[in-house]
Amino acid sequence: MYLQQPEPRHGSGARMSAPRVVTESLGGGPLSRAAQEGQAPEEWYRPRPRGAGEWRAHAEEVRAEYAGSRWLAGLRPAFDASGHAAERLERVAAANGVVVTTGQQPGLFGGPTYTLLKALSALALADRIEKETGIPAAPVFWAATDDADFAEASWTAVADETVVKRLTIGRRGQDGLVMAEMPMGDVRGQIDQLVASSGSAPHAGILEALRAAYTEDATIGSAYVQFLRAMLEPHGIAVLDAWHPATRAAARPTLVESLRHASALDEALALRVVAIERAGFRAQVARIPRLSLVFKSTAGIKERVPIAVAADVADRADSVLSANVLLRPIIERRILPTVGYVAGPGEIAYFSQVGAVSEALGVPTPLVLPRWAATVVEPSVDRRLGRLGFVLDDIRTPHDAERRLGDRSMPPEIRTGLEGLREDLAMRLGALGEASAGLDHLVPERVIEGARHQMLHRVDRLERRLRAAARARQTEAVRDLAAVRAALMPEGHRQERRLNAVPMLARHGDLLLAQLKAGAAMHAGTLVGS
Repeated sequence: MYLQQPEPRHGSGARMSAPRVVTESLGGGPLSRAAQEGQAPEEWYRPRPRGAGEWRAHAEEVRAEYAGSRWLAGLRPAFDASGHAAERLERVAAANGVVVTTGQQPGLFGGPTYTLLKALSALALADRIEKETGIPAAPVFWAATDDADFAEASWTAVADETVVKRLTIGRRGQDGLVMAEMPMGDVRGQIDQLVASSGSAPHAGILEALRAAYTEDATIGSAYVQFLRAMLEPHGIAVLDAWHPATRAAARPTLVESLRHASALDEALALRVVAIERAGFRAQVARIPRLSLVFKSTAGIKERVPIAVAADVADRADSVLSANVLLRPIIERRILPTVGYVAGPGEIAYFSQVGAVSEALGVPTPLVLPRWAATVVEPSVDRRLGRLGFVLDDIRTPHDAERRLGDRSMPPEIRTGLEGLREDLAMRLGALGEASAGLDHLVPERVIEGARHQMLHRVDRLERRLRAAARARQTEAVRDLAAVRAALMPEGHRQERRLNAVPMLARHGDLLLAQLKAGAAMHAGTLVGS
């Protein structure tokens, strides 16, 4: 319950200023946007329920599939839930309720901010479904510790004053090793850098939880799961470890079935990819011919099972199996009473392919729902924006804010001189053109026009250099802009897709969480509303 701390006070007892949270469009590629707007072909996605009545009918359909099921009994060790999360799971399972799932592969120190936003989106949606339908619902975060993408799991980013710092770790296990088995090593130096970027950090409990999880003897997957549980369970969000033996045991029947029907699944997927491309989109997940959708692991090293030997692997009771990204949502839907998966833009795009796989298996197609997207504007960043005279939209376009800052700082006499230079060039080149034409086109018209373009190009270059020099003299403004960019558009990307949330939570604690929960709740209302 580390975030449930007294709110800090400063100076004369005034409360700390709350961050400002700005809701964003989720975005994504053309296929993802089409799906979010309801413009993708209907057969690619399960229709989203509209209004309490349709959501109740959908939830009752899921409940009927799980009537009498003891799904939580088998998965309880993989959840290893405590506190509010355990209480909510038990209550929902006992009442034959439903769950809203989301998930993410391991990222260093919890990964980018959207990991937290996905979890809070699932929480808000479960709350709203329960309120509107009367059917108990719980949020579940699927920690994909069976993932083997070390490159993605080995870094995170923080804003440190005017720069973005990437914190990285080195590989300590073989290529292809699942993150649940990948050794962490000593990351105290990286944690120190993250703590330094947090500033005074009055809500230091989250930093203590981070240090407790990311120890030298941990794996990348185990540290990720422990830290997520410390962060999410106080809010009623249970975290399922995908590589836990209990999860693998529950998933095994679907994986074996997928191996036995590997050729049919591959054919269905190939047809869907063709349909996606003919519709003018690009398939999010590339189909690899002759390989099934199931991984076999040996000592934690994953490799795709070839279709040619899929049936043989299915018959081996000792084979350790896991799903690829297109099969995972189907497994979630089959081992949990899932009413919907809360997804990011890339996931929404590949659910167009998930539907083809579920149809080929003859199982219900999982329902995908867009997560909430947001940018956190901390008070210090807001003050810098105010000094610059900018708003958030002003810094989204690369170089645009710098140009505006340079324009404002350019001395009037320099601006007047440049305008006069352009006017003189236009007048004198026009006169030369007329004189040449009067002499029976002494030179072709294109020669004069080419000279005009070259000279104006040189004037433009001169203006850019003068603007940059003038901007550089505005030391405080340049520093403010660099700090704003690092905090809000790190490395030219949205904050949620790059920056780690821990420093912001350490600085603002429940003040920030309250804002995030409110934004996620409003988003959930749009999903459940008519």
